[in-house]
Amino acid sequence: MASNLARFFRLLMPGTGGAVFNPWSHHDPRTDAPGNGPAARRERLAAHLATTPARILIGEAAGYQGCHVSGVPFTSERLIMAGVVPRLSCGGRRLSRRERPWSEPSATTVWQTLFALEVASDTVLWNAFPWHPHRPGQLQSNRTPTREERACGLFVLDALLAAFPGVPLFAVGRHAEAALRETGRPAIALRHPSMGGATAFRRGLEAGLRPRRAARRRT
Repeated sequence: MASNLARFFRLLMPGTGGAVFNPWSHHDPRTDAPGNGPAARRERLAAHLATTPARILIGEAAGYQGCHVSGVPFTSERLIMAGVVPRLSCGGRRLSRRERPWSEPSATTVWQTLFALEVASDTVLWNAFPWHPHRPGQLQSNRTPTREERACGLFVLDALLAAFPGVPLFAVGRHAEAALRETGRPAIALRHPSMGGATAFRRGLEAGLRPRRAARRRT
């Protein structure tokens, strides 16, 4: 696993160029607080992955309110500052220069759901497109990655999943579902929690966990 994770981090570092921000190799001088930046985000991502996961949730792409600042998919500055994210700590230091810590609605929904279902501690989060695609010249914006960009991200996704062979996968959103299909790996499809999908996401994840929980009880 260690060698596969090392390969994952090597593939993660270059990014794709253009209107794409790489949280683990790029510094955002307008947003990053002192002490936060690529190295700090790499440390947090490594800490997030330092577990034996029971499941991996794959989202669509990093966003400016979440992973762009925090370094971990579906995770906002506010959640890290609150100390609720397993294995992550910033020592009480702010991650951004923003007046209030960044809060990302989908990140809040995901972690609330993981804790409610008692699976927060052994879940790993990642994105089908690993970096943050934004509108040209507007780092604090989101856009859908192009087909070419998505293809570049598949190599990183495949490297991460190779580090955790056989772990059940959940595809959060249609783009994630399509990416996992391209890697040849089966996944349980979930509604993305954005755009009014929070309730469907919660119900879908709970339903997806049910068969495995029932199997554990039988054994």
